[in-house]
Amino acid sequence: MYLEARFGTRWCLSPEQSLSLHAGNWTVPGQLAARSPRAGNKVTKLPHGTSLLELRIALPAAADRKEEQGLRLFSVESALIACSPNYFSNNATDVRAVLPMIRDASGLLARLLEGGHSVIAGRLAGAFRNIGRDRIADDIVKTMTAAGYAVRENDPFTDKPSLVIGTRETSPYVNRLRLLWQKMREPVIERFPKAPGAPRNVEAYLKRVNDAYVTDAYHSLSIEGSQVTPALIERVRSGTWNPEADEGDREQRNAMAARGYWQAFQAVQKSLGNILKGENPGEVADADHGTWYRELFAPSVTVGLLKPADLAGYCNGQVYIRKSMHVPLNRDALRDAMPAFFDLLREEPDPAVRVVLGHFIFVYIHPYGWQRPRRALPDEHDDSVGRIPVEGHSGNRPQRLLERSRKSECRRGYRALRGLPRRAGEKTTGGRALAGGAESFARRRTLRQFSICRECACTSCRERFQT
Repeated sequence: MYLEARFGTRWCLSPEQSLSLHAGNWTVPGQLAARSPRAGNKVTKLPHGTSLLELRIALPAAADRKEEQGLRLFSVESALIACSPNYFSNNATDVRAVLPMIRDASGLLARLLEGGHSVIAGRLAGAFRNIGRDRIADDIVKTMTAAGYAVRENDPFTDKPSLVIGTRETSPYVNRLRLLWQKMREPVIERFPKAPGAPRNVEAYLKRVNDAYVTDAYHSLSIEGSQVTPALIERVRSGTWNPEADEGDREQRNAMAARGYWQAFQAVQKSLGNILKGENPGEVADADHGTWYRELFAPSVTVGLLKPADLAGYCNGQVYIRKSMHVPLNRDALRDAMPAFFDLLREEPDPAVRVVLGHFIFVYIHPYGWQRPRRALPDEHDDSVGRIPVEGHSGNRPQRLLERSRKSECRRGYRALRGLPRRAGEKTTGGRALAGGAESFARRRTLRQFSICRECACTSCRERFQT
């Protein structure tokens, strides 16, 4: 590692970057700031528009440092004291995810009293009161006052969250998911039309879903890079695909992908039927998503293209997304995050929020290491409220719009999406930002959910998205 080779063990990341990592935000930053007594106070440019800033600053005491996944960080308490005041307002989600990790004020007070940090004490007291931790805020103010310091409490945040995180919830990953969900749900509700409700004729609706299978499978498999045709998809569905008798069928990876998609599609249809009978969509997704995953990849395991261990479930190692700055959650964090994710789906009353944020957060977590299972989740929640994607077009087969109504749907989809950012941290038209690096996936999927064909999204609409 570069910093280790340069400075040995005499380095650590900045308090701001340390807090982001403690909060579970492992997105690759545009600039990484590192401290070392031997640093050259210079910027080193790195690939993909990133850079490393070396700062010649004394390191915190050994008790105020910790090592995590090979990175030397400030501890949570020391980072909260050493970070800049602007960090609280500019990275509110990260700070609010970290603050509940502090169970009592003793660790902070020892450092505040030792350094005589009365101004910082007022800022931290205001921060804890902002998230509903009044007892810790009072302890900081009263103890510093008793020690002879004049403390003026000051809220460093620019807003007060509507979400109150439970006192027993100390996982920063769970806190971060809940904060992201709460932050983004209102912009989604504002920009999406009111849901039409569940279909009256369930049987006719399920038939429409089944009729759209070939088109849906073609687009989803093409996005994943499988070389499929509508004819191959139909052959797999009809049963004329025979891997036991046909060597070509047995060895064709694309056919395995198509077969898995067909099996998963049937499993999702069954789940959808349960939802249309009145079951909670979040509970159904929680109970059935493992089945969708197994059906999706079982054919590839059967013929030896994948290992049987690949059907085990959630990832057992760190997953990285090619060409993405976003780093999905680690193995240990998954065990906390996935139950919290399904709780959010289960508790969410608005179907549009379940569709958009259910997909966004699932990809943000990336529990399986494969991207295909994520497609079933928005479809299931979308269909449960009476919406279904109409036939679209693939990017490598541009076609003209066949119906005038599709143009109006495109305009409706554009209005719904114009407020969503294109990159991590980009401001929306409403002044909000979606954190993380997975928003491009949610954006593409939402385009499909509102029946915007790829031809339109690549021509006239693209110009409007970029303005």
